[in-house]
Amino acid sequence: MTLSTSPLYCANHPAVETTLRCNKCEKPICPKCAVRTPTGYRCKECVRGQLKVYDTAQWYDYLLAFGLAVIGSFITSLLVRAISMFFFGFFVLLVAPGAGVAIGEAVRFVTRRHRSPAMFKTALAGMIVGGLPMLLIIGIPVIALLFTGGFNTIFAFLPLIWQGVYLFMATPAMYTRLSGLRLS
Repeated sequence: MTLSTSPLYCANHPAVETTLRCNKCEKPICPKCAVRTPTGYRCKECVRGQLKVYDTAQWYDYLLAFGLAVIGSFITSLLVRAISMFFFGFFVLLVAPGAGVAIGEAVRFVTRRHRSPAMFKTALAGMIVGGLPMLLIIGIPVIALLFTGGFNTIFAFLPLIWQGVYLFMATPAMYTRLSGLRLS
């Protein structure tokens, strides 16, 4: 058995000598073309092919994800408004992440666990859009009081602050649950 001593050249850059091969298709690749994966280096073509397997969302899944996130976020923002008016607002800190996870689970269920990074971002936008009406409903009178001089206490800002806290905590919780990111 003899070892081949002829140099390998990158399939995409024929002038670049290399010793690296894609661990899936065995094509010679240079460091510029190599993509590091948990199982070794792969060429960009093999990585793109794997990503196509990952994207399973249909066109209607985007509409369902956006619509459900808008509705879920709007309903939850109404609940946050009630909690911040009638109860101590710190309950929002407990409710917001759970609400985000629940909305993420609902989106996963409705889309039949189809996956796509673009669909995850669409649902993220839906969460923000669903929470904005309540921010505006609360925020416009508070800002009007501030500019007319009728503002005399910090407590007028609390409902607006709690709505912001809700969006700040629920949105990443929903996105993390939906996309399957592990924070460990």
